Amino acid sequence: MLLENEKMRLRAVEPQDLDRLYIWENNPALWIVGNTRQPYSKYALKQYILQSDKDIYESRQLRLMIENKTSGETVGTVDLFDFDIHHSRIALGLFVDEAFQGKGFAKSALQLVEEYVFIFLRINQLYCHIAEKNTASRRMFEKEGYETNGILKNWIKTPDGFDNIIVFQRFSYLPH
Repeated sequence: MLLENEKMRLRAVEPQDLDRLYIWENNPALWIVGNTRQPYSKYALKQYILQSDKDIYESRQLRLMIENKTSGETVGTVDLFDFDIHHSRIALGLFVDEAFQGKGFAKSALQLVEEYVFIFLRINQLYCHIAEKNTASRRMFEKEGYETNGILKNWIKTPDGFDNIIVFQRFSYLPH
């Protein structure tokens, strides 16, 4: 089934996700890898959830929640953003809560989102930016067949200075 396997499902954001999103979006340790510079209010997140019913072609983005099918727990998120229809590419962000890391959720979520993007949406390219110091994510994307196609030097500001970002790309396995 699309967006699900025996272990997990990728599903739409629901109102009951508000408290979990509030915790994740307001964790300053995670702001470095995203574009967040300040806390989000519950009101702002509630508005985001209410507006998340727009089609990916209209909003140019989509957030999916990673749900453990066995426990029903929400363990992370997948973000598709910067959707460029003309050039047939979309950026990918993948987050798994620290309590659930190392259990295969990121890899399964990545495989499910690839099926959605490449087979269902028929998009040519998924790409992501990963901090050079994030060796676990880098290894996973490399093992999953992503190509390393550049380094953005001093791309993100951290408390310790600036870090490099590695650009990873995966191209559709469907004929064009």
